[in-house]
Amino acid sequence: MPNWNRLPRLLAGDWLLLLAGLVAVAWLFASLWHDEPAGRLRIRAGDHVFATLSLDQKRTLEVPGPQGISRIMIDHGKVRFESSPCRNQYCVHQGWLTHAGQAAVCLPNQVSVELLGNEKVYDSINY
Repeated sequence: MPNWNRLPRLLAGDWLLLLAGLVAVAWLFASLWHDEPAGRLRIRAGDHVFATLSLDQKRTLEVPGPQGISRIMIDHGKVRFESSPCRNQYCVHQGWLTHAGQAAVCLPNQVSVELLGNEKVYDSINY
């Protein structure tokens, strides 16, 4: 058990530094954490853009890839892989995407879906 009498007391400068750190963390969180709803969708097949579409529709697309057809469902503001010919179905299990910057990728079939907003969202996946 620590001896609380032997711990140093915090001075005014220590409290000021702690307060400045909390303000900086709050400001960084508010300015860098974007949870913008998506308005558009970009579908890539191989190394080219297959389509760029609005999310304000209900539609199912069939996107060809090396292994077969991937079915992508758009439903008024959200999108998902409905089915794909890949073995593990990771792209299908990704579920519904709704926010700008989210993406689902079927690597074996070389098909990807990315949601776009008004601003470009940067994260560790961008290249």
